[in-house]
Amino acid sequence: MDYTVIDAHAHLWLRQDTEVNGMKIRTMEGGKSLFMGEVRQMLPPFMTDGRNTAEIFLSNMDYAQVSAAVITQEYIDGSQNDYLLEVQARYPDRFLCCGLIDARRPGYYTEAATLMEQGFRAIKIPAGRLIMPEQRVRLTNREMMEVFGLMEQQGCLLSIDLADGTEQTDEMEEVIAAYPNLKIAIGHFGMVTRPGWQEQIKLARHKHVMIEAGGIVWLFNDEFYPFHGAIWAIREAIALAGIEKLMWGSDYPRTIAAITYRMSYDFIVRTNLLTEEEKALFLGGNAQAFYGFESPIALPYIRNMSE
Repeated sequence: MDYTVIDAHAHLWLRQDTEVNGMKIRTMEGGKSLFMGEVRQMLPPFMTDGRNTAEIFLSNMDYAQVSAAVITQEYIDGSQNDYLLEVQARYPDRFLCCGLIDARRPGYYTEAATLMEQGFRAIKIPAGRLIMPEQRVRLTNREMMEVFGLMEQQGCLLSIDLADGTEQTDEMEEVIAAYPNLKIAIGHFGMVTRPGWQEQIKLARHKHVMIEAGGIVWLFNDEFYPFHGAIWAIREAIALAGIEKLMWGSDYPRTIAAITYRMSYDFIVRTNLLTEEEKALFLGGNAQAFYGFESPIALPYIRNMSE
């Protein structure tokens, strides 16, 4: 394989133990979690202790020939800041880890400043979770804009997942206009499969804004591998923003309860609807430049026993 593959959207945690909108998320056995009132298969069933560690992920990455990964966060997993600081220090060439601020309640400016002082070079905001039943935290409120201003000043990347469709695109346009040098990665491929997803893709027409495809195989799960609809969505996004603005992401580990880690990108490798140059940029070239992975490791292909 001639591509350098970099995963722009993955997750790590030691244990899920949190609450979102008054509903609990708790790690169980056999890869399962109590998730907002029901039991869900959060991890592959062989991850029996529920620990989604860097070492397990690295084993998957090495096998799938993925050179590096961006570790993002989500409120449904609880804050993993302390663990991810350890991961970043232990494996600086393989992982870029995002710190998580809790923007659901005031005081997160101080939290963001502390994370940057601790050494996080990226901060995650699961913005779709800020539209809550009892309130809405706008991306353009005073404290949030102060956070973005500090991030721009410090050269800290913003990883952000927006609500479906156009719910928050106008707010993002205001943020981008106010802080044009803030580097932004918009996740979940704009919530592709939801009405109005193209408006999120169009945000990448701005100079420092990128789109990453974390969760694209989840969003096209109903059609399953080889995800033809996802390929056509990528082609549409290329027409809207350009291939140089798009990055592959897996949303590991949740997606590999249904497919293998390699399958989360090799449908890109196997399609004839993308050129070799487009594949190379999408799978890793764009992410390498945007996130600053200087010398991605080259990994050999290891044959399966079934081959």
